[in-house]
Amino acid sequence: MRKKPCLQSSDVHKMAAACRAEAEKQKWNVTIAIVDDAGILLYLDRMDGAIATTAEVATLKAKTSAITRRPSKFWEDRVKERPAFMNFPGVLQIQGGLPIMYEGECVGAIGVSGVQSHEDEQIAKAGIDALG
Repeated sequence: MRKKPCLQSSDVHKMAAACRAEAEKQKWNVTIAIVDDAGILLYLDRMDGAIATTAEVATLKAKTSAITRRPSKFWEDRVKERPAFMNFPGVLQIQGGLPIMYEGECVGAIGVSGVQSHEDEQIAKAGIDALG
């Protein structure tokens, strides 16, 4: 049987703190979602001032990246080439979700929503970088 790495609570909190620090540094009010490799929510932080819809969008961005093992921007770009991908089940085609890769395995993803999509991704990247 194959052994696969997985996120631990300490990993999730370390990444979440790095995401929050980046958002606060930039003065951005966002929601941060971290999911496991199946897209199941492990952590959600809707910062003060982040609008209600950001909680759902951040979670869907993270889920998209986890289940497809690709940044959500991949799907945003893909839809431009083939609009049929708009109907791909369970996938949100908006930049701001990044898979968390460890030893060649996707162990989860981070999704952020609340500012411009490239800024959402900047915050998610800060979290992934903290995992090292």
